[in-house]
Amino acid sequence: MSELPRFLDPHILSRISPIDLRARVVVEGFVSGLHKSPYRGFSVEFAQYRQYTPGDDIRHIDWKAFARSDRYYIKEFEDETNLQCFILLDRSASMGYGSNGLTKLEYGSYLAASLAYFIRQQRDGVGLITFDQQISDFLPARSTASHVYAILSLLDRLTAGEETNMGKPLHELADSISRRGLVILISDLIDDTSRTMDALQHFRFKGHDVIVFHIVDPDEMTFPFTDTAKFEDSETGEQIMVVPTLIRDDYIQAVEHFMEENRTGCAKIQVDYLKLDTSQPLDFALFFYLSKRSHRY
Repeated sequence: MSELPRFLDPHILSRISPIDLRARVVVEGFVSGLHKSPYRGFSVEFAQYRQYTPGDDIRHIDWKAFARSDRYYIKEFEDETNLQCFILLDRSASMGYGSNGLTKLEYGSYLAASLAYFIRQQRDGVGLITFDQQISDFLPARSTASHVYAILSLLDRLTAGEETNMGKPLHELADSISRRGLVILISDLIDDTSRTMDALQHFRFKGHDVIVFHIVDPDEMTFPFTDTAKFEDSETGEQIMVVPTLIRDDYIQAVEHFMEENRTGCAKIQVDYLKLDTSQPLDFALFFYLSKRSHRY
């Protein structure tokens, strides 16, 4: 088998199945490029038993439990860490758009899977929340291997939902997450910018550090269309006939303004912001995450 490229094209990654293998490929390639891990020396405490499955390390079998029950059980441990990470993934209808066969939601799911896998390797707790108009899925922050598998399983079956309402679910989450931690938002941010910033400010007020990965499709940035066509809003269903050559300049200017609003809005409330288009390597986001974390902890 030929060696995988250092930075994986997300479109190549999309051909790999299942999602846990995608996450491992990204993270292991990323980690191999680091000189050393800056995080070590965490202590652990027992969390739970689970039944042995083929492929588990037999060194983790609890032989006393086997003697009592005549069944093989694996001991899992909950890491005692100073950090909990919550990944907030936007699954609204607009995230279902994609050119060249890869949607923003698929890219965001690969990114969330890679981050979850990586965060657990760093022995931190990680949780996953998906939302559109409301919270769809909520997996609390934990650091066991089985919990990360649950996150990957959820991501593998995730589909785009309904219209975006960033404010409502994010405010609910800010109220419900009591322990201070790191909040990672993965979204195309298609909503009223002031409403988004108000929700992110709520997390900051509660003491959380926040990173925003702004996911865009290359078509959204360049508007490469040439033929007159009917365009449909993926969330509202509204349709409009457009001559692309007549509106391209105004469209690109409006998109650039939207991007700048989000970037400067995040900067004002001390939220880290990174724009990623779906052609960018996923491990670039891991470098950004690790850089921001290493400056804080």
